[in-house]
Amino acid sequence: MNELIPIKYDSDRITISARNLHEFLEVKTKFGDWFPRMTDYGLEEGVDFNFLKNEQVQIEGSREVTREIHDYQLTLDAAKEISMIQRNEKGKQARKYFIQVEKQWNDPQAIIARALKLANNKIEELLTQREDDKPKIEFYDEFAESKNAVEMSKAAKVLNIPGIGRTKLFQILRDEHILRSNNEPYQRFIDNGHFRVAINSFQHPSGDRIQYTKTLVLPRGLNHIRKLIERIQKQ
Repeated sequence: MNELIPIKYDSDRITISARNLHEFLEVKTKFGDWFPRMTDYGLEEGVDFNFLKNEQVQIEGSREVTREIHDYQLTLDAAKEISMIQRNEKGKQARKYFIQVEKQWNDPQAIIARALKLANNKIEELLTQREDDKPKIEFYDEFAESKNAVEMSKAAKVLNIPGIGRTKLFQILRDEHILRSNNEPYQRFIDNGHFRVAINSFQHPSGDRIQYTKTLVLPRGLNHIRKLIERIQKQ
C-alpha cells in the first residue's frame, strides 16, 4: 500500500500529523483557522489529539530562520472523522486510506510482530540494565555476605541512592535518632548488630597520640538503612 499521508507508528497506536492531513486534503483555509473548526465536531485534546511544537528552518529572503511550528498529533479515528467531514473526493480518499492502514495494523500477524518486537526491546533493556548494575550488585552481594563492617562513605556507595552520599547519610541517621550528634550510634543499634564503633588513633605533630572513634556499618545495618530511606522517600 502506497503511503498517501505520512503515518507514525508508535508501540501501541497510530498517529497522523494534522498539518500533513490538512495539506493532503488541499484545504484552502489556513491551518491555524481550520483545525480549531475541526475540534468543534467533538474532538477532545488528550483523547483524540495532542498539541505538538516543532522547529522548522525556513528561508526568508536570503536568511535561514528557525520558526516554531504548531501541529497536532491525531489518533487514527480522529483523522478518519476529519477526512469524512470534508465531504469531498480527497476526504473520501484519505478515509479509505486510513481504513486500510487500520486493517493492516490489526492483522493478527502484525499484532504478533509488534508483541515480539516489544518483548525483544524489553529483554535488551533488561540485559543492558543488568550489565550496568553488575558491578554494583556484585559489590553489594560481596558486602552482604561479609561479616566485615565498612565506613559510611562506602555504605553510601553500596546503597547508590541518588542525592545521598556520606554527609547526607549521616544527617538522615541523626534525624532518625540512630546516631548521636557526634555520629556515633546509640547503644541499642550496636547491640542488635547494625553498627560497630572502631577506635583509631594518630600521631599529633606535638607528639601526643590522639584517639578518635569511627562509626562502621555492618551488613544488617546497611539493610536497615536501605529500608529506612525507602520509607522516608515514600512519605
